Amino acid sequence: MGISARELAAATPATRDRYVDLLRVASLAVVVLGHWLMAAVTADGRVGNLLAVVPGLQAVTWVFQVMPVFFFVGGFSHALAHRSRPGYAAFLRARLQRLLRPTMVFVGVWGAAALVLQSAGADGGLTGVALRLVTQPLWFVGIYLAMVAFTPPLLRLHERWGWGAFGALAGGAVAVDVLRFAADVPFVEFLNFAFVWLAVHQLGFLRADGMIRRPAPLAAAGLVGATALVALGPYPLSMVGMPGERVSNMAPPTLALLCHGLWLVGAVELLRGPGARLVARAGVWRTVVAANGIAMTAFLWHLTAMLAVYGVLLGLGAELPAPASAAWWAQVPLRFAAAAVLTALLVAVFRRFEAPVPAAPATGAGGPLAALGITLALFGVLGLSLTGFGGLLDGHSATLIAVPVTAPAAVGLALAGWLLVERAGRSRRAG
Repeated sequence: MGISARELAAATPATRDRYVDLLRVASLAVVVLGHWLMAAVTADGRVGNLLAVVPGLQAVTWVFQVMPVFFFVGGFSHALAHRSRPGYAAFLRARLQRLLRPTMVFVGVWGAAALVLQSAGADGGLTGVALRLVTQPLWFVGIYLAMVAFTPPLLRLHERWGWGAFGALAGGAVAVDVLRFAADVPFVEFLNFAFVWLAVHQLGFLRADGMIRRPAPLAAAGLVGATALVALGPYPLSMVGMPGERVSNMAPPTLALLCHGLWLVGAVELLRGPGARLVARAGVWRTVVAANGIAMTAFLWHLTAMLAVYGVLLGLGAELPAPASAAWWAQVPLRFAAAAVLTALLVAVFRRFEAPVPAAPATGAGGPLAALGITLALFGVLGLSLTGFGGLLDGHSATLIAVPVTAPAAVGLALAGWLLVERAGRSRRAG
């Protein structure tokens, strides 16, 4: 039997930075609620985006697009984890086992369901939409895999250059956008998946070493920079992707999104004192500990739950109000409650795959195998986030940067990568 959240909370050392754990849980919760709210499903089963229906709401993404906070927290945690377990294979396996195991279970369950539905010809309507949409959050898993993989070399650069290492990554993001928008260089924009997100991740290293001493100027610089870029440049207002837009701040990331990340990191650091006092309360801390234990599972399955709610409503012949109408807004609390209940049920079924496993002893072996594994898993997960499970049997493909990828190939890459990372850990124990 596993250790309860109450026991884990009681055993927390006094030196642990509980505010970071609070930020991790809160940022994922905001993402989940945002996805539930943005889904605008019509009576004929089409899924739109509320931000496209009501463009004025795009301004709220400047507060609620909080993925930069999650990646910032990831940088903080990865710095501490790597310093306590410096071997590359040991570090990768320790960081990835609670990420890849629940992800591969999610992929396996949905892949099997897709095969059954498509074989029976039951993949139309909202079901077909679900097969395409449920994998979209996997882009986050792919980016996080890259952050874990690059932590050792980037942490060494941080330890040598400090803010200079962050500046180099931010300068890379600037150069990419100049080449993209001023020189129209093809494909260069995809480099900002690395420069923008790794720069935000680098801020977590700075936080771990107490080097963010003046968060107010950081927040102000980010907010002013993002405002100027959106007002004067080719950047859209929304900090999340919008259907049909010519330029997205998210896919691939832009300099405007990096500035948004600076604003958010500065803002949460300004709230560090009140946040730390809040999470020091025993009840709040127990809740945070319990939520952290299921966060990845809940994130993976939350879209499944939301689409299931709409599927039940359509199946019962319920009248779906027009998105953003008064009746639609009135139903939001009920839809949220139903999606939360379904998510909780799914978490109860799948949470055991997120449970920690014993750590391998720290040795230097297995590094190349682990590096190959995380590379394959990275491309597999990102590919699947683009293809979805729609057209699994007929070879539907999507383009990952400049390479066509099919859903079966993406699943195979992700599975092979996960097995290699696991094997690297087992070989190290055996050695």
